[in-house]
Amino acid sequence: MFKKLTKFIVNQMDPHKQLVPVESIADNEHFRPLYLLKKKSKPRTIFHPAPYYQRTGFTLDDVLLPGEDHKSIESVHQESSQFTLTKVRADQADGGLSISLDPTNVELKGGASLSKEISITPQKKSISLESLEALRREREINMDHSFIRQLRRTNIQLHVVTEILEASEEAVYKESTKADGGFKAKFYATLCAQSNREDKQSIVIPKGCTLAFRTIPLHIRDGAWDLDYFPAESVRKMAYVADGPSTGKLGEVMTEVQYSCRIFTELSPDLLLIILNTIKAVMRDKNLLQELRQKMEEVPEQEDGYQLEIESPDLKDLFSTLQHSPKDHLLLAEGITYVLDALHELTEDQLLLLLESLERKIVSQQLNLVENLLKHDLDKGVDSFLVDSGLLFSQEEEQMLTIALVELSGVQLQQDGLAVPRDQSFEAVAALFVALYALNFLSGRLYLALPREPVCEVL
Repeated sequence: MFKKLTKFIVNQMDPHKQLVPVESIADNEHFRPLYLLKKKSKPRTIFHPAPYYQRTGFTLDDVLLPGEDHKSIESVHQESSQFTLTKVRADQADGGLSISLDPTNVELKGGASLSKEISITPQKKSISLESLEALRREREINMDHSFIRQLRRTNIQLHVVTEILEASEEAVYKESTKADGGFKAKFYATLCAQSNREDKQSIVIPKGCTLAFRTIPLHIRDGAWDLDYFPAESVRKMAYVADGPSTGKLGEVMTEVQYSCRIFTELSPDLLLIILNTIKAVMRDKNLLQELRQKMEEVPEQEDGYQLEIESPDLKDLFSTLQHSPKDHLLLAEGITYVLDALHELTEDQLLLLLESLERKIVSQQLNLVENLLKHDLDKGVDSFLVDSGLLFSQEEEQMLTIALVELSGVQLQQDGLAVPRDQSFEAVAALFVALYALNFLSGRLYLALPREPVCEVL
């Protein structure tokens, strides 16, 4: 919920997306002004356009030699104006909806509804670049600091936080999902572990919580340090354009996913099965997913083999393969990381729905449906549009599963094919497309590789 909220705030206050949303409320304290961050080397993706950062736990003040006056550098902070954002919305699907003056009071006549409510006052805090430049001239880096010594042995890019958005007052973000007594309620209760017909969630945003941040690259050379005010953008290089006549956003997604997953076309069925089993294992456990993402990102830095201290046999099989197949292991790690990043953008309920879709062998049709959604400008204020009715499922269970999967990415989809985008849903739908593409490719190749039963003639 916190990640969804911070992305909404950035979209509303920073349309050019120079601010990076904080993804975890537990980590918000590590993104204060003057904190040092490690920027991950992997390029931005179409479903995650913001760069990836990792906290260090250190501030710039921690690694600088003391100045002559021994003053703290907190004085370089400057505050700007506050802004109030209010979001109250209630959506409904497959039935009537009645809303009273209280935005959290929703009366259903049938179908399902989603109610969201937030009122928050972000405050921008920034560092005067002039003050930061003066500090650069006055104080040197402590080259004997243990963090700096270790940093010099790596190729890690170091960044310093120069601007943040923080909550000026405590705020509460509420979501409520309600389903009727029919199949959809039973479906959510079975697959998404929602035991009640009404699922209410809320999160308290404490005062001073960091919501988003901006950084500047920091370069260190023999005690001196420089700030890169005009950093070059990291651009993913595409080897070719997507097949077919796809244009616009769909063409961009197709180009990126085909390029990023190109190594999969060269793998044996046995290795594809290991990768598929690994992905299915982490889809059941988001903590395991996060751990595997981190381990895969460390593969390029490992020179003495790949060790994964974990009990899951599926994960051990994958790292054993990487260890004994040094050829193209970096490209394989990059492809797997790309898929894991897309899965990380999805909700836990969506991961469960995708696992069920794999069991029902309907991923291919879902992929075609999501591809059709991406042909429309989901972030351009399109009110609604119709998808090809042939892409919908005739069986009720498969149709409800797919509708639920798409709605969790921000597109309300009705049984008649009417689609209504919500909350600038392009990035979320693009992540869903990547997940479906990878699962469809891995499982589809395995089905094609299975030996056929011999045909017995009856004499």
